[in-house]
Parts: sequence; structure tokens; C-alpha cells
Amino acid sequence: MKIGIIGTGNIGGTLARKLRAAGHEIRVANSGGVNGVRAFAEGIGVEPADIRSAVDGVDLIVLAIPLPALSALPSGLFTSVPDSVPVVDTSNYYPGLRDPHIAEIDQGMTESVWVTKQIGRPVIKAFNNVLAHTLAELGLPEGTEGRMAAAVAGDNHEAKETVMSLVNQAGFDPVDGGALEESWRQQPSTPCYCCDYDAKTMRRALAAAVKGEAATKRDELPQHFELLGPNPSHGDVVAMNRSLNPLD
Repeated sequence: MKIGIIGTGNIGGTLARKLRAAGHEIRVANSGGVNGVRAFAEGIGVEPADIRSAVDGVDLIVLAIPLPALSALPSGLFTSVPDSVPVVDTSNYYPGLRDPHIAEIDQGMTESVWVTKQIGRPVIKAFNNVLAHTLAELGLPEGTEGRMAAAVAGDNHEAKETVMSLVNQAGFDPVDGGALEESWRQQPSTPCYCCDYDAKTMRRALAAAVKGEAATKRDELPQHFELLGPNPSHGDVVAMNRSLNPLD
């Protein structure tokens, strides 16, 4: 499969490495143009590209850039991309911490629904509810006891199945998160968000989410991180996230 990945940060860069290792042909782009991404691409054995060529002639596109940057993508970027090509949205919204406030989301619009309106294209929400360290280091072969899970939400069944297969190849059990409108259940500070759960527990956590509760908990994260100190471990962060929404 030919995959275009826009964004080479923690999530995009890790996916480029993992999906190349799984045998896919990977093309990567970022805001620096071909020359800006060349060193990274050549370092992991994938093709450097600019943003427009990253989506040209590929079988699947991954958007792994901060949520506000999605609205700044080139005009008409997806005009010539066939409808059959899934577009994966990995973004999360952190207003006041990393992102400017977006009125529609603040008023209750599901984050990835907002993304579809910015890019004029349906998306599949995936790879957003695992920590970067989890994605890079904690994937396991299919069937391994205790394998962690990642939620996938979207409206197109075939596209969702394709993305779920990539989640599996990346080392995680894919869990169906429902329609895109329901992807608020995997947004920041919901019960399933970045808690390193297995598939069974992930399903419980998705079901336990209560609409409207997560935003308040998300906005209180700076206070929780302050209590963890300047260099919290991965385990500390996971424990903090679980404590925000205890399942038992």
C-alpha cells in the first residue's frame, strides 16, 4: 500500500517507521517542503515529498499535524484524491495549552467532525488515543496476551476496516469506536484516552464516556502535570489519565 503521511512529529514519524517496517511504501511531508523533510525521510528509508505530492497517487493519507494546522493546508488539497482513499485524522484539541480556541469545538462539535469541515473530506479518527511512547515502544504481535488497543472511529466501513488493519500492523488491537460523530468518546481526558488499555477494557472505557465531561478534565491537566513534577515517567502519565476516569 502507498501511504502519504503529512507530519513528522512523534505520531507521524513513528507511523512512518512502523508502516514502512510492515512493508508499505511511505511518502512523508511536513511544513518544510521536500528539503525540510529530506533528512528525516532518508534516515528511515522513505520518500520525501511536499504536501501536495504526499497525497498524489497514494492509497491512504495520514494527517499527523496539530489540529489548527489542518485548516491551513493548501486549498483544494484533496480535490483530485479519489473518494476511495481513506484520510486518517490523528489530531487532538488542547485549547490554551497548545492550540488556540476553536469556537465550534468549544461549543460541542466533535473534533474530527470539525476536521472534515476544514478539509472538505470525511476522515477516520485513529492513533489519537495512544501516547507517543506507547505507539513507538509498546506495540506487540497480534494475539499476544495483554496487547494494548487503539480506538478507530469513522462512517465508511471499508475505510475503517483498512485503518483498523494498519492499527493491527502497528502492534495494537483495533477497537471500533463507532461513527465519526461518536469519536468524542476517544478525545482527550475521556476514559479511553491514553490509558494503555487492552481491547476489552478499551471497549468498557469507550462506553463509559459521558458527553461534555472531558473538556473540564482536559483543561485541568496542567494542574495534574504540575503535581507529577518536571519529568514524569510514562507510567506516571498513564496512571494520572486513568485516575481522571476510574473504571472500577
